[in-house]
Amino acid sequence: MINGMTEQEFILDPDTIDFVAVKNIFFEAFVNSHPQILMTNLMQGQYWLGYINQNDLPLLMEGLGNSFISSIPRIMGLLDRPALEASGIVQVQGQPYLNLLGNGVLIGFLDTGIDYTQDSFIWEDGTSKIQFIYDQTTVGPPPDGFVLGVEYTNDQINQALHSDSPYSIVPQKDTDGHGTFLASVAAGRKSGDFIGAAPESELIVVKLRKARQFYLEKQTIPPDQENAFSSSSVIVGIEYILQKASQLNRPVVICISLGTDLGSHNGASLLEEYLRGVAILRGVCICTAAGNECQTWRHMQNQLTKAEDWQNIDFKIPDPGGVGFNTYINIWNTASDRFSVSIRSPTGEVVTRVPAKSGTQKSFPLLLENSRVEVEYFFPITVGGEQMTIVRFIKPTPGLWTITVYGDIVLDGTFHAWLPINGFAAPGIEFLSATPYCTVTIPSTMLGGISCGAYDSQKNILYSNSSWGPTRTPITAPDLTAPGVNVGGFYPHGYGTMSGTSVSAAITAGAAALLMQWGVVNKNEPAMSTSQIRAYLLRGCDRSDSMSYPNVKWGYGSLNLMQTFNLMREQ
Repeated sequence: MINGMTEQEFILDPDTIDFVAVKNIFFEAFVNSHPQILMTNLMQGQYWLGYINQNDLPLLMEGLGNSFISSIPRIMGLLDRPALEASGIVQVQGQPYLNLLGNGVLIGFLDTGIDYTQDSFIWEDGTSKIQFIYDQTTVGPPPDGFVLGVEYTNDQINQALHSDSPYSIVPQKDTDGHGTFLASVAAGRKSGDFIGAAPESELIVVKLRKARQFYLEKQTIPPDQENAFSSSSVIVGIEYILQKASQLNRPVVICISLGTDLGSHNGASLLEEYLRGVAILRGVCICTAAGNECQTWRHMQNQLTKAEDWQNIDFKIPDPGGVGFNTYINIWNTASDRFSVSIRSPTGEVVTRVPAKSGTQKSFPLLLENSRVEVEYFFPITVGGEQMTIVRFIKPTPGLWTITVYGDIVLDGTFHAWLPINGFAAPGIEFLSATPYCTVTIPSTMLGGISCGAYDSQKNILYSNSSWGPTRTPITAPDLTAPGVNVGGFYPHGYGTMSGTSVSAAITAGAAALLMQWGVVNKNEPAMSTSQIRAYLLRGCDRSDSMSYPNVKWGYGSLNLMQTFNLMREQ
C-alpha cells in the first residue's frame, strides 16, 4: 500500500506523477527508505520508471540531486503540418532479384493509435498485419511486465475484424488519424495506385497516453491540446516494442514522429541517452522526425564576451483575444559558464536579476499586471554538466517582453533559447532576433539515430518548415531528407495527404525495413543495427552539384534507396 492505496490505484491517481531515473545504489537506498516512492519497470538494465505524489516532489529532488531535472518527463507533440518513387523505394520493390517488401520485419509506431479496420493493414485472407497494439490510454490488465494500459494481440484483432461489432472486442481507436496515416505510409498494403514503403512488413503499435496534468501545466501545454505525450510513456512504449520483437524473434524499425524543444539539443537528455542504447542493438533501427520549426521564430542564440556582460532576449506575446495562456522559455549555456537573468514586462515592470543557484524555483507576481513570472535554475545537468534556465510566464501581458541574460562566470559565453514547438505555444509568440539554425527537435538530436528532414519531391526543394541543424554538439542533423510534402496515405476516414517531417520519418522507416530484410532476414548482414542502416542510406542519397554536403538543411542529401543498393553492388 502507498498512501493508503494499492499500487495500481496509486499509479492511476490524478495527483501521482511519473519519472524515469538512472538506477544506482545511492538512489536505490533512498527509495528503500522512502515508501512514498514507487519504482516499477527497469528498462534496458538502468532506466527506472517511478511514481510519486506531486506534493512529494521536493523529496524526489532530495533523492536525485542534480539529476532531478533530467528525470522529469518532457512533453512531446506530433511533428506534422495539417512519394515513394523519388526515394528509390518503388524501384527496389520492383527489383526481382532483391525481392524486398519488408517480409519478416516489424515496424513499431508510438503515436495516436491505429485504425486497425483499414484495408491497408489487412492481408488478403482477412487477417491483420498488426501483431500487437498496446493501448496506454485504457485501464485494464496491463501487459506482462508493465503497470499501465491494455494489450491486444493479433488473435484478438483478427477476432474483431471478423465480428459485426469489432470495437466490442478491440476498442482501441485512432481518433486523431496521425498514427494511422504514418503506419499506412510506412507499411500499408497496395490499394489501387497506393502502396506503403514496406508493404509486407508487420506492425507493433503503441497508442500513447496523454501526459499527466501536473506536467501539462508545468510545461504550459494549451488545455485544448490532446496530442501531448510524456517522454516516459515513449520509453515505456519502446520497451514494449522491443519485448514483442524479441518474443517474435524479428528485427524491428521504430519510427518516432514526436518532438519537443524542452532540452539541451545536444543528445544528452535522458530520453536520448536511452535511445542511443537502443539504437546499437542488433536488429533494431531508430528513425526520428527532425521537426517543422525553422519558420516558427522560436529559437535564438547569442554570446557573452566576459563576466558581467549581458544580452537581451526580446520576444513578442500576441494578444490572445481575451483567452489567457501560459508559455515558457528554456535557456541553455555550457558547463564552463554560469548565467543569471532578469525580466522586463511590456509595461516596464521589472523582475530584478535573480541570483543563479541550482535548484532555485522562484515566483514573481507582477504588481501592475495580471501576470506572474517564474524562474528556475538547474546545474550542472546530468551528462553534459550544462546549465538550464527556465523562465515561465503565467497569463503574460501582450506585447514585447525582455529577458536579460547576465554572465556570472563566462568562459565560452554562448547561450541558446527555445520557445515551445508549434502546437504547444499560442500562434504569434516569437523571438525578435530568431534564427532557423539549431531547430531540430528532441529526440532527433540524439546520437546514433537517423534524423529525417523533409523535402518536396515534386519540386525538388526543401520543405519550407523542415527544421535546420546543427545540434549543439554540434553534429550534422538532419541526417537526410525524404519526401514530406503532400504525401498520400490513409486516415481512418479514408485517403488523404499530410506534410511534415513525421511523414518523411515514416518513409525512411519503411526504407530501413527493406534494408533490415536484406540484412537480417536474408542474412546478408545479420548483425545490422541503426548505424549500418544509417551509413547505407547516407551513401545512397541524391546530392545536388550546387551545394556541399553534409549541410544543416538537407543533411547528406535526399533518400534514394535504389542508389544505396547500386552502391552496395559496386563494393
